[in-house]
Amino acid sequence: MSTFHGLEMAKQALFAQQSALYTLGNNIANANTQGYTRQRVNFETLPGYPTASRNRPQIPGQMGTGVQAGVVERIRNKFLDYQYRAENSKVGYWETKSDAISRMEELLNEPSENGLKKTMDEFWQSLQDLSGNPENSGARSVVAQRGQALANTFNYFANSLNSIRSDLKAQIDVTVTDANSLIRQVNEINQQIKSIEPHGYLANDLYDERDRLIDELSTIVNIKVSYDKSGESSLDIADGLATIEVVDNDGKSLNPPITLVNGQTGEIQEFAVTYSDGSENRNAVEMISIGNEHFDVANFPVNGSFRGFIESYGYIAEDSAGNSIVTGEYTDMLANLDKLAEEFASAFNKVHENGKDLEGNNGGAFFEFTSGIGAAESLTVSQAILDDPDLLAASSDGTAGNGDNASALAEVFDQDIPGLGKNASVREYYDSLIGDLGVRAREANRMTNNTAILRSQVDGRRMSVSSVSLDEEMSNLIKFQHAYNAAARSMTAVDEMIDRIINNMGLTGR
Repeated sequence: MSTFHGLEMAKQALFAQQSALYTLGNNIANANTQGYTRQRVNFETLPGYPTASRNRPQIPGQMGTGVQAGVVERIRNKFLDYQYRAENSKVGYWETKSDAISRMEELLNEPSENGLKKTMDEFWQSLQDLSGNPENSGARSVVAQRGQALANTFNYFANSLNSIRSDLKAQIDVTVTDANSLIRQVNEINQQIKSIEPHGYLANDLYDERDRLIDELSTIVNIKVSYDKSGESSLDIADGLATIEVVDNDGKSLNPPITLVNGQTGEIQEFAVTYSDGSENRNAVEMISIGNEHFDVANFPVNGSFRGFIESYGYIAEDSAGNSIVTGEYTDMLANLDKLAEEFASAFNKVHENGKDLEGNNGGAFFEFTSGIGAAESLTVSQAILDDPDLLAASSDGTAGNGDNASALAEVFDQDIPGLGKNASVREYYDSLIGDLGVRAREANRMTNNTAILRSQVDGRRMSVSSVSLDEEMSNLIKFQHAYNAAARSMTAVDEMIDRIINNMGLTGR
């Protein structure tokens, strides 16, 4: 055994503890870096001397030769990553839905001074006042103005809902762009890792960046990630190449399976959305495309903000009879407002046309529809009546002081209208719309809170494994510092022994 064996062991110990201290310092420096995963140095015992034999050191058993710093690896749990991403897609879906429904609820804002219910009540009251004084020009003007105010409220709500739909459409397009960008970035990192791992290195910083991008992608769409070796010579603990597959809400592959990023081949598939032309109804999402595969929205059961935006904006589906329809949070509300405006205007006009105006002539249409896709956004009071309120048909027979038809017009608000459903009046139908909206809003908020709590719990467990704990790092700092000092003291001791041999032996007789 060499006299300098002790120096070599001490040197290796110094280098190993030094590597651990450098890695620890990197952890501390990145304690607040988003997506950073704490790292550690794996210490490896160097091969010992073999057992004693004629040509080997005559020592029973083996003698150790020291330590060396092995690979620097990340501390991460892939199962917790899988759980986090599954919950992340649910949070993305429900947060998107909750935000969209909340915006609708804030717009309609019932009960309020500017709501549809309030303008209905004011219009109804003006008709009641007119029935008691049918020849009063002021009362007639108020009816015309209140009627137009009701029409304007319908117009405002419909236009505002359409404006929010335009925002949702823009968000769908941005989400598609973001998803495709994330897919390309993950694939690019895969290629970088593929060029590094076969040389025996671990691309820890690239792994962190890739995991961060995959976490972002899981908010948009539900995914499953698997890993393949980048080469035969890569280390067993290397993460490898990530393959990302779209999965349904139960975590199962779609039919056919959709792979967004293929780690082995480097192929990617990107998202695209096709919209209907709006020639027959409102614009809506007609098809979701991923690469060369195309899906109807109803046949794309995948959580994430992408689906949440589409369901809020509106999409093409089939009813029970196989007919193509447009459905979604905002398209459904617009369709219901259109039905309410159309059925109410039709019933009101029917009664108005049966009455007599101030000159004893038959009443014409009180409400009209201008050009527009929906009844709610095009409803207006007849311009002739706005210009001349004497054309209001307040009388049932044309006699002076008769306001029976004005009373009949007021009753339209509370009478059952077949087109609105069984035993439903205008007020009841609108109340049911607002009530149903409130139920959906509460459900979306509840699911948002529940899924966020579950994600937070999983993230807490994940962070307990992967994140940097400054308390733990300070403890390790002291541990490795003491080990470094001990190795240095060992080197000093060996140096003194060698000095004794060189400078103090063989002096007898001089």
